[in-house]
Amino acid sequence: MKHKAPKLKTLSIVVVLLLVLQITSCSSSTNNQPSTAEGFQNIENALKDQFGKDAYYTDITVTYNKSIGNIVGVTVTQNPESLKMGQWNLTQDTWQQNSDITIEVPAGTKASDYMFQLGETISLSKLGALVEQSVQKLKEENNLENPTLSVAGLNFPDNGDISKAKYVINLQPENGGTTFSFYYSLSGDLIKSDY
Repeated sequence: MKHKAPKLKTLSIVVVLLLVLQITSCSSSTNNQPSTAEGFQNIENALKDQFGKDAYYTDITVTYNKSIGNIVGVTVTQNPESLKMGQWNLTQDTWQQNSDITIEVPAGTKASDYMFQLGETISLSKLGALVEQSVQKLKEENNLENPTLSVAGLNFPDNGDISKAKYVINLQPENGGTTFSFYYSLSGDLIKSDY
């Protein structure tokens, strides 16, 4: 009988530790990050954890699905000059590669000229802040109570001209319906809204 109490106590400690681990891992889950500057910064951190802080991208989107949360889609490479990229999705904190892509670039140019990196010029925290701004605009100007993110991402031109890159945000009323689209420059200036 003396030995059963310590085993029970050890089991209780293990169960408590597992619960704490589960709670903390769920709080940093990318699928339930809010559509805010902080939430999108956490998604950017997950990208950097997966692909490295020096990865190159041609496409990043964050799509919100009411049933499963955020779905992050990227086309990425760690080595642009290899001309090979991977198309990946992050759904419910699980990375899945959808395809391998081989790219072509005009002679005399570098593949990295047609790609971008996350950092000061292009950041998901900036995109998240613009989502917040767009939501607020719809609440004030259109009396929408709870507009939600449909999709947000970066429209990066095929010719690599970063001055033409823009953040694109699509919002919808909570229960679906009309899509409200917002287009912003990389500096955060509203280019146009479409609804």
